[in-house]
Amino acid sequence: MILTGVIGAIPSPSGNSVSIGPLELRAYGLMIALGAFVAVVWSQKRLAARGGDPEDISTIAMWAVPAGLIGSRLYHVATDWRSFRGRWEDVPAVWQGGLGIPGGLMAGVLVGVLVARSRGLSMAAAMDVMIPTIPVAQAIGRWGNWFNQEVFGRPTDLPWALEIDAVHRPAAHLEAAAFHPTFLYEGLWNVALAVVLVRVERRSLLRPGYIVALWVFGYGLGRLWVEALRSDAASLIAGVRVNIWMALVAIVVGAVVARAGRIPPGERTRGGAVVR
Repeated sequence: MILTGVIGAIPSPSGNSVSIGPLELRAYGLMIALGAFVAVVWSQKRLAARGGDPEDISTIAMWAVPAGLIGSRLYHVATDWRSFRGRWEDVPAVWQGGLGIPGGLMAGVLVGVLVARSRGLSMAAAMDVMIPTIPVAQAIGRWGNWFNQEVFGRPTDLPWALEIDAVHRPAAHLEAAAFHPTFLYEGLWNVALAVVLVRVERRSLLRPGYIVALWVFGYGLGRLWVEALRSDAASLIAGVRVNIWMALVAIVVGAVVARAGRIPPGERTRGGAVVR
């Protein structure tokens, strides 16, 4: 039984915006912008360490970040279109929440790779530099959900439960005061995933360019169990949440491609080339 009052739970913010004089900034957008900024700065340092031009990352980000934002919103609208009935004018209102990460990742990475090629960077080089930074950006961006009190999990009385105001609770759980903080679960998972990606890259366990497959696999694995905890309304296919299906696809595709890019014993990479 879930208690209506929880001692030691994580509180939710009283508001979802930050006021600076007459300017009001949405915390959701700020978290996304901060995540993108951290990913860009880290990618620049990673490219510079490889002898590349950090300015290439700035150019890639200028196109990839907006593409990712648009892709995220389109994915959310496409998979939850019923909630927009009668309010289609809210489709562009990303500050209200509602970004589908799978759509953003696909659009952002695709555009990023195309821009990288136009700058003379190989697809493999661009992937190896930028991919490990993306989970960190995702982890930071997830804090926007905390400010909006959205996409939390089922009711729980765990010590790290998240307090949710009554106005934001699902109709089925109006009497519950605290829920699984899925934003925090996914954020911590993504930070751990970034650490794994960096370690795999440094140990040259995958051929150049294949780190993206490991990221897809890791993201899908984390999203699978986090999505299974969520209590918000979602579109279903065969009675299963759409994002669970997407996570399963990511796990399978990522695992197959990552295995294909694995460097067998006796081989190693030197300067980006596999030697025997």
